[in-house]
Amino acid sequence: MRFGSVDRGYDAAAREPLFALSPIPLWLEDYSGVKALIDGWRADGVTDIRAFLAEDLSRVAASSQAIRILAVNQKVLDLFGARDLDDLRANVGEIFRNDMLLSHLEEVAQLFEGGTEFASLAANYTLTGKRLDVQLKARILPGHEDDWSCVLLSTEDVTEREQARRRAAESEEYARGLFDHSPVSLWVEDFSAVRELIEGVRDSGVSDFRVFVDVHPEFVQRCLSEIRVIDVNRHTLELFCAPSREALTDQLDSIFRDAMEQHFKEQLIDLWNGKLFQQREVVNYSLKGDELHVHMQFSVFPGHEHDWSLVQVALTDITARKRAEAYLEFLGKHDALTKLYNRSFFIDELNRLERKRATSVTIIVADLNGLKTVNDTLGHAAGDGLLRRAGEVLQKAVARPSCAARIGGDEFVILMPMASEVEGAAMMETLENLVEINNQFYSSERLSFALGMATAQAGERLEDVVKLADERMYAAKRALYETGAVPERRQPGH
Repeated sequence: MRFGSVDRGYDAAAREPLFALSPIPLWLEDYSGVKALIDGWRADGVTDIRAFLAEDLSRVAASSQAIRILAVNQKVLDLFGARDLDDLRANVGEIFRNDMLLSHLEEVAQLFEGGTEFASLAANYTLTGKRLDVQLKARILPGHEDDWSCVLLSTEDVTEREQARRRAAESEEYARGLFDHSPVSLWVEDFSAVRELIEGVRDSGVSDFRVFVDVHPEFVQRCLSEIRVIDVNRHTLELFCAPSREALTDQLDSIFRDAMEQHFKEQLIDLWNGKLFQQREVVNYSLKGDELHVHMQFSVFPGHEHDWSLVQVALTDITARKRAEAYLEFLGKHDALTKLYNRSFFIDELNRLERKRATSVTIIVADLNGLKTVNDTLGHAAGDGLLRRAGEVLQKAVARPSCAARIGGDEFVILMPMASEVEGAAMMETLENLVEINNQFYSSERLSFALGMATAQAGERLEDVVKLADERMYAAKRALYETGAVPERRQPGH
């Protein structure tokens, strides 16, 4: 119980009209028993009263039971639904229960520390069982400081306020839960400094902002550095491989860099034009250096349109999709086995060079010798291995702006724009040298090409040049067969 024995006498304070007529519930209580307990604990050497009481709540209960109620006003009876003082006293255990001990612990601690006043927020209950949140304030009345025999307390009903506070806290916790556990990366940022920079440019008389940022790339960098990150959720830390929010915000320059700058420039242009909600695909980087493709949704929070001080950025990871798209695009232009360009790309590139050709173009046609024999005798797996080796050699030999493509089962072509016949001959020599090096690492099938080269003359169509290089390749192949130089399968140990 919250209170022990009761003194039915009223002192002068209880007889004051203001006590009876107060619009606030008022109590007169005798805390002399509490003082005796506190003095005993202090004599026993207790210094940390909160830890001492929390260690054994029966000490708090003992203090509560040592309090004697002297008087209450009508507002107390009305608040707790008691018929009269006797009804209140008879049911005081129903009023002060459950977590009331914890609030009384704080009251005792404040008195222990030398105060003559104390306050706490407590939970009481009406006699019908309804919970009441009350703001308790108390003061030892003048003349009773030595024995605490007369303490005036008020219990203001703050249930509505506390319920609103709890609802707000629950709502905030719910919103925080949605934020923290969202399956997309969420950022809350302050763009107010960015807005000031943009408005400064506008005030200086600039009308074409796109031209301005093209001419002043350092302005984009400045704006990027002025973004202040207020908060991020858990998925953001996982996506960007950050151990903590602090680690992430301390290394923003590692995340927003390189390819990100072009996307951010477009974002600034949209902001200049008043577009406060934006969507676009951008590139960021994790703290491990991995490139991240994300779909970004940028929105200025309602009520902050005037200063952009609160902005939400939602990032959806589309890296896997982008990789799949890139792979599909790769397959559309490349041969899956050799990783060289395919016939479709070769034709498109040939047509492009035909339309834009202003200088010489050299074309080399290469035919892989002995592929059919390997397929027939050792199987297509061995033939595929030989083709992969051919691709490795051609990739090593050919660099941009030249390109190599597989245009048939065993036929390859090298397009060399802006290359002379001398440069073409040097490429053929490089290929032969790389083939010999490649053969040193394999003990079975030898790699060998039959090569033909032609260089386009002024006014000559590239399609005709390809045919000429093809004819010369076949001539070289016939010569190899006539001399018996076509490679055969190498026996183990040879």
